[in-house]
Amino acid sequence: MKLFLITLLATSLMSCTSPQQSDGKVKTISATEYKSHHEKIDNQEVMLVDVRTPAEFEAGHLQKTQHADFLSGEFGKEMQTWDKDKTYYLYCASGNRSGKAAKLMEEAGFKNVYNIGGYSDLKAAGLPVKE
Repeated sequence: MKLFLITLLATSLMSCTSPQQSDGKVKTISATEYKSHHEKIDNQEVMLVDVRTPAEFEAGHLQKTQHADFLSGEFGKEMQTWDKDKTYYLYCASGNRSGKAAKLMEEAGFKNVYNIGGYSDLKAAGLPVKE
């Protein structure tokens, strides 16, 4: 009985701390997958967003990128001015902040949000950058 309770407790704790699966609105794609999509950035229906700090952005970013610092505390307010029907590709240094930003956008009603990971991976995949 004791083992059962410990197992039950461990299972419930794991379910509370495990990442929850979204309903499919926010998708994570790799740098190479994104590379096949990046030609759409000229399209008015698509927006590429770098959510890193201003210093990180100035050190180098993908071309045709809008900057919106997730850590500034203004991201939530700024995204409210964006068109919820557009497609958004978000990246940061590692994919962590862009994942959080994508989740925030999903919760706000954005329909097509992609976390495309970290800048160094995107740069290594051969995407055009501005440094």
